Amino acid sequence: MSTTILKLVAVRKELELSRDIRQTIIPGLSLEVEEGEFISITGPSGSGKSTLLYIMGGLDKPTFGEVWLDGVNISDKNEKEMSKIRNEKIGFIYQFHFLLPEFTAVENVSMPMMINSTRTKAEIRQRAQMLLDKVGLSDRYDYRPSQLSGGQQQRVAVARSLANEPKLVLGDEPTGNLDSKSGNQVYELFEQLNQEFNQTVIFVTHDEEFARRAKRRIHLVDGKIDK
Repeated sequence: MSTTILKLVAVRKELELSRDIRQTIIPGLSLEVEEGEFISITGPSGSGKSTLLYIMGGLDKPTFGEVWLDGVNISDKNEKEMSKIRNEKIGFIYQFHFLLPEFTAVENVSMPMMINSTRTKAEIRQRAQMLLDKVGLSDRYDYRPSQLSGGQQQRVAVARSLANEPKLVLGDEPTGNLDSKSGNQVYELFEQLNQEFNQTVIFVTHDEEFARRAKRRIHLVDGKIDK
């Protein structure tokens, strides 16, 4: 029996442009995501793709409506509570890797676990190395980001997103800064994680080929799911 890991209920997002003018980004969207799904979010520029992704991950709050993650309503959580939830249950991968330049690959992957404080130093390093092995970087543990290619940097970012065994991995144009070969390797990595570990993955992309490779596609037009 499948488990609903993420549920959006009548989510509406408005931006206050001035005291009297509000712009509606998402007019009212309901959606359920089952554990283990592999989903792409597509749509024209300005359709609300990234806004939807950030609402899913608790980086943005809906103006109205509810967001449920792993059975918990996260819509009304304060920032301190949300930071803890994001660290424990959500892995983010952005268009730019956001690795800390002064730290090695294994140290960057270790960061979320150090914040979480549930593992010993030895356990943290062991898991970080295991994750780097999984993304094909077993010979790059002690390399700093400047010593890695763009594709390798993004694979470190993928490993980091998995550090605390998240319920949900979210990617916002995760291959937007990569060449086609490196981008394909990152998407193959997503597919592998989904197939081998039943990892729930949702990513925003403008790349039609990659969008079709997802098992489910959500196409947005003006903040609404295009049927």
